[in-house]
Amino acid sequence: MNSTPLSPLPELPAPGRYQLRKNVHNITRYQTIAADMQHASSKPRLYVHVDMNAFYAQVEQLCYNLHCMPVVVGGWRKTDGTVKGIVATSSYEARKWGVKTGMSALEAYKLCPYVVFKQVDYEKYRAYSKRIKVVLDNFSSDVEAYSLDEFFMDITWKKDASYEELVELGWDIKEAVREETQLIGSLGISISKTYAKIASEMHKPDGLTVLTEEADIQEKIWPLNLDNVWGIGRRRYTKLKLQGLRTIKDAIEGGYPKFQKIFGDYFGKMLWMTAAGKDKAIVMDETEYVPERVGYGHTFSTWTDDPWKVAGEFAKAAKQVCYRLRGYGKKSDKFVGTVGFQGAKKEGFSFTFRAPGQTNLDSYVIHHCLEKAVPMLFHYKKFGRTFRSIMLSTSDLNMTTQTELFFQEDSKMKRMYQAIDYLNNRFGLDTVNHGIAKFDVKGHTHFKERSM
Repeated sequence: MNSTPLSPLPELPAPGRYQLRKNVHNITRYQTIAADMQHASSKPRLYVHVDMNAFYAQVEQLCYNLHCMPVVVGGWRKTDGTVKGIVATSSYEARKWGVKTGMSALEAYKLCPYVVFKQVDYEKYRAYSKRIKVVLDNFSSDVEAYSLDEFFMDITWKKDASYEELVELGWDIKEAVREETQLIGSLGISISKTYAKIASEMHKPDGLTVLTEEADIQEKIWPLNLDNVWGIGRRRYTKLKLQGLRTIKDAIEGGYPKFQKIFGDYFGKMLWMTAAGKDKAIVMDETEYVPERVGYGHTFSTWTDDPWKVAGEFAKAAKQVCYRLRGYGKKSDKFVGTVGFQGAKKEGFSFTFRAPGQTNLDSYVIHHCLEKAVPMLFHYKKFGRTFRSIMLSTSDLNMTTQTELFFQEDSKMKRMYQAIDYLNNRFGLDTVNHGIAKFDVKGHTHFKERSM
């Protein structure tokens, strides 16, 4: 019997441009530390850091004519008037009442009963951020959108300019941004990315600080505590203080061997160079940046004791993580999940799991995630626990070009996700969803675009 050969599967359209920053908090990227993110040449360089002050709140004040009103972004009121949510940021008017990022919206309301709550609307902020980037591109060919509200510029071509000329350039940049967007920002100019960032913090809001002369740097930057330095958080600062290193001056005068003793030869020296303003970091385009880990987290507006609803949230998380992995051209086989319990003590549990091999396809990750998480969720439900939040992230990344001996992703499944990405990139990220994601925790979040 004659058999007709099967015709090859038709070519699928390219998935299109991935929306890698949608539904994602910006996590600090230590681009001043890694050696592969620095210029090979040691020649002097000059940087600008633009920080849009209380950016989300400014945009909401502008869009809703709330100028001079105390605004909190990240909260809302339920139909019965109950205040819910977490403060993502607040206007300077609200900050005068003691409202701070990270506190509950209810705490903010108690401090300032007149506060106006708005949910986070990333699409709106992203649109304004793009307009700012276009303005900055007119002043330098090297502009990095570090986050929606922070930008770096390389202006090494102005390194021989006088202080007065740099001040004039700074005001020109600020005024151009204000003219285009009606928003204000603080601006710092200095000899390294880190020092430019520190300079922009010195006179907020609407400030301008130029620190390029050695005498000015010693007067203004050296006395600052080391936790003002990019990459030195609370834990690292505690370790440094135990060695008698409190200020940037202490670090510079003590030299990098003390940092190496605490943090290792490679990282210690790179961190010291950052603190000393000796790093020559590259101002990077966003398309060049690939994170060390990819994760997604969600805090529910109302807690639940239904394990299957939490499972649906993990399905959403896996979809988001795998979508970003495909966009970055990365894969992983190691993942970490976290579940937070409702309660003042912020308790919960974590679990790790492995996919059958290096993958960025949702189906493999969801299966192994739920296989590990669901029994644990039912276990804690028996003890009366209710669930408030979830987090899912990779713990290791590899390039998609690497091959494995014992695992190969199903070719039909790969084609399916290529088609799904095409539809979601073109028509919106929720165009095609997993069925189990319907069993999610209903309600608001402080993100407008995720609310129901």
